[in-house]
Amino acid sequence: MPNPKRRLSKARRRMRRTHDILTVPAQTSCPRCHQHKLPHRVCGNCGYYGEESVVKI
Repeated sequence: MPNPKRRLSKARRRMRRTHDILTVPAQTSCPRCHQHKLPHRVCGNCGYYGEESVVKI
């Protein structure tokens, strides 16, 4: 099995890991109850999507 001949420097290791960061998902406020929700999703608090009632709560 191949093994590394030399230790990777900190810079090379960090360059490889630059894309491994976590991002916070975007949030919008519901136009009806003003609670935070994910965009383009039904509001979990009131059950509305835009102006339409989709889920009865």
